[in-house]
Amino acid sequence: MRARTRQGPRSSTRQQGGRRRRTVSAAAAMAIGVMTLAALTPPASSASAAVATARPDAVQQALNTLVRDDGMPAALASVKGRDGRTRTYTAGVGDLATGSKVPRGGQVRIGSNTKAFTAVVVLQLVGERKIALDADIDTYLPGLVRGKGIDGRRITVRQLLQHTSGLPEYGLHIDDDELRHRYFEPRELLDIALRYKADAAPGEKWGYSNTNYLLAGLIVQKITGRPLAEEIDRRIIKRVGLRHTYFPTPGDKTIREPHPQGYHRNPADGPLRDFTEIDPSAGWAAGQLISTDSDLNRFFGALLAGRLLPAAQLAEMRTTVPVGDSGMRYGLGLTSRTLSCGGVYWGHGGDIPGYETRGGVTEDGRAVNVTVTSIPTDEAAVQHVKDAVDRALCG
Repeated sequence: MRARTRQGPRSSTRQQGGRRRRTVSAAAAMAIGVMTLAALTPPASSASAAVATARPDAVQQALNTLVRDDGMPAALASVKGRDGRTRTYTAGVGDLATGSKVPRGGQVRIGSNTKAFTAVVVLQLVGERKIALDADIDTYLPGLVRGKGIDGRRITVRQLLQHTSGLPEYGLHIDDDELRHRYFEPRELLDIALRYKADAAPGEKWGYSNTNYLLAGLIVQKITGRPLAEEIDRRIIKRVGLRHTYFPTPGDKTIREPHPQGYHRNPADGPLRDFTEIDPSAGWAAGQLISTDSDLNRFFGALLAGRLLPAAQLAEMRTTVPVGDSGMRYGLGLTSRTLSCGGVYWGHGGDIPGYETRGGVTEDGRAVNVTVTSIPTDEAAVQHVKDAVDRALCG
């Protein structure tokens, strides 16, 4: 779960900066691979001919650009248009070794989109008067959060959800082999974070840290007496019918349903590696979920329509602060970004080695999520992912 202020929150188990800056930057550099670009980018498949749109090629062309020009092995999208119809798109190949097709609507690791799910559960508990947003962490986890410039008595639940706590990032200190193969208990991840000094005083500034959502998940478990995965499943996944979304069980490194392979490259000039199967426990409440573009559209659509939260808590979730000069604003596990055609869209986004997802929904019900099967690192590729989302919502 990675954060970059140039475009706002991203999701990997690491964040640029600090001791792992070189590792993290290289780990995300997966755009082209070990073969030539021509070998990596077979002709992109077309959107279903059965569903025509006013701009039939805009989204497909955007995905083709990500594959052809940016070296993404594959790109997928699900778009719900102004007419309420859902269209799915693919480009590239699902498996570089076999050249197999990209499964339409395939499952992927959704990284930090998980934060929006965790935040919804916390806010549901706020609505039930079991958690108070402006209560401090010690109210629920007494004595647990202490460190260099860190005191849980001075950090509120709201600050956790909005990334204004100043807590250090645990993922900076987890290398690729650990990320891929090791199982982490949530408390182990917290112990890693608390070895390091605070990034800022609570409330001083916005600063993306997966440690915030680690603690939010621990609060959910303390209050409910149940595993976070069960609460997400009961309160969100089953409630709005997300048939292809799940929280992997401990030790489950696989993706259950048809999916494109995810690829990872570290160092930047090293070979492209298949990173589809990893132990996602380092993500936990901040980035462990598996889903599809269509299910993400359904989730964010249900959220904005008021089907998951009372009006008061949804309003809190949509109360935002600016994310540097990126143009993004961050609420409580929910982001907003402006559209070229006017208005904003609401979502989150996420990346984890192998996959990146971006998208969201508009006030009038349009929705899109776009996935690429490696994390863009250069500015052109980053912009092309945002362009794909914008084209889909403004088409």
